[in-house]
Amino acid sequence: PPDALIGPGIPRHARQINTLSHGEVVCAVTISNPTRHVYTGGKGCVKVWDISHPGNKTPVSQLDCLNRDNYIRSCRLLPDGRTLIVGGEASTLSIWDLATPTPRIKAELTSSAPACYALAISPDSKVCFSCCSDGNIAVWDLHNQTLVRQFQGHTDGASCIDISNDGTKLWTGGLDNTVRSWDLREGRQLQQHDFTSQIFSLGYCPTGEWLAVGMESSNVEVLHVTKPDKYQLHLHESCVLSLQFAYCGKWFVSTGKDNLLNAWRTPYGASIFQSKESSSVLSCDISVDDKYIVTGSGDKKATVYEVIY
Repeated sequence: PPDALIGPGIPRHARQINTLSHGEVVCAVTISNPTRHVYTGGKGCVKVWDISHPGNKTPVSQLDCLNRDNYIRSCRLLPDGRTLIVGGEASTLSIWDLATPTPRIKAELTSSAPACYALAISPDSKVCFSCCSDGNIAVWDLHNQTLVRQFQGHTDGASCIDISNDGTKLWTGGLDNTVRSWDLREGRQLQQHDFTSQIFSLGYCPTGEWLAVGMESSNVEVLHVTKPDKYQLHLHESCVLSLQFAYCGKWFVSTGKDNLLNAWRTPYGASIFQSKESSSVLSCDISVDDKYIVTGSGDKKATVYEVIY
């Protein structure tokens, strides 16, 4: 298509503008809205960085969440930016109050699973979904801090999750080679897609219709959610560790064990830009205004990119 690589909302490239020296492997990253703070999850703690001053080389705070040797695997901000939920190699999720002068834990949610691999929060901020290492998806009421439901179906760890923009549907990927969708109003599984490889990452397009899936096999597959149409994208040379759609829905990024950050056109996967890092790229996030990308690296750092249009 003529607007495959050029057009409104299609980036030309991304420029590295900042390195955040976390000091441990960065398995989780998230960007505040508006873009000011970046949260990097590593061993035992989340570090908070103020990127409005690119010269800042030290974090503004550190949130000690887990035992020192246990990795944070996911951290998610509530839409108002005042609360951060953190999960990882522990049975407990911690909920941090960021509105106080010094961030503090305001609640902990404990499940029977030994680890949480991924988190999602409902658009209305009422519910948190946790992908558990036992394959269950735990559904938490954030107001009452209670477990309200578990979605059961994955026969191995649930590795990744995304929620539809209207908050009615959940998509999860698993180490059991399946992607499943769940009806949040009725609390049941809707669809199951079977693959020949473990699923490590996925994203649901904010404008609907397309689901992008990152595989252990190095493939990225983009599936239409109601039709059989799909695209297979081959640029990564190793497993696809994270994936995130831009908020406009016109493009998405994937990151890999091959040190690559790839940006793709939705849905057919024309390659928009590519950046090679110094080590495996384990995690990524895109700012709500689609102007910044942050990646988390096996090189014990996070990288902030400015998206150039």
